[in-house]
Amino acid sequence: MLSAFFEEKDKVKKRMEKRFCSAIIPAAGKGSRMGTAIKKQFLQLLGKEVIIHTLERFEQCEAIDEIIVVTSGDMVDAMKALLTKYGMKKVTQVIAGGKERQDSVYQGLLHVNEKADVIVVHDGVRPFVQEQDLIKTIEVAREEGACILGVPVKDTIKVCNKNQEVISTPARKTLWAIQTPQVFRKDILQKGYHKAYQEGFMGTDEAMLVERLGIGVKVATGSYDNIKITTKEDLFLAEALLARKQEGEK
Repeated sequence: MLSAFFEEKDKVKKRMEKRFCSAIIPAAGKGSRMGTAIKKQFLQLLGKEVIIHTLERFEQCEAIDEIIVVTSGDMVDAMKALLTKYGMKKVTQVIAGGKERQDSVYQGLLHVNEKADVIVVHDGVRPFVQEQDLIKTIEVAREEGACILGVPVKDTIKVCNKNQEVISTPARKTLWAIQTPQVFRKDILQKGYHKAYQEGFMGTDEAMLVERLGIGVKVATGSYDNIKITTKEDLFLAEALLARKQEGEK
C-alpha cells in the first residue's frame, strides 16, 4: 500500500514537471482584405499595434510559459524592435513564417521548447481573448488532448453551390463559429501536421489536422468579443470594444 502511494505521488510529480505551455502566434498575414499599406497586425488600435494588444494577453497569463511569434520574413526585424519597445519578456523567438498559415504555424511548432506538453495557437490579430477562456482551453486540452474556442452561430447558415443557389440549410443549433486559441497536446499536434504534409493536405485551422487523426476535439464556449481583425469594419469594431473596456477599467 505504501509503495503504491509513493508510485502515484511520483507520477503526479512527473506530470507537474511536464506542465509547460508554449504559445505560437501566427502574424504573417498580408492583410489584403484590410486594403491598407501597413499589414493588419501592425495597424494602430487606439495608439498601440494590434499584435501588441494580442501579445499582452499572453504575456499577462500565468499559464503561458513561452511565446513564439511567426511573422513574414521581411518583418522579422521590425517585429523584434516592437517587442523590445514594449518589453515582451515571454517571447523567446521571432521567426519567419511560410506561404500559408499552416506552414507558418508548423515553423513555430518546430521551435517550441522541448519541455512543452501543450501548444496554444492563437491569431495575432485576435486581441480580445479573455484570460479565463485561454486557461480553460489549456486545461481541457491537457485532459482531453485537444480543445478549441468557439461561439454558437447566431445567423441561419445556407450551403450554396457555385451559382449561389441554396443546396441545404444546416440546423443552426449544431453550428459553431470557431475562434482561437486552439490548444493541443504537443504530440497530437505534431502527428496532425505529419499526416497532413505526408498526404499533401492543407487545412484552414489546426483542428482540421487533428480531426483527420480521428481524435475528438472539444469546443469550449468563448466570447463574441473575441473577434479577428481582418477588414476595416473589424478595426472600427475593435476600437469600440477596446474603448469600452478601457472605460470600464477606470
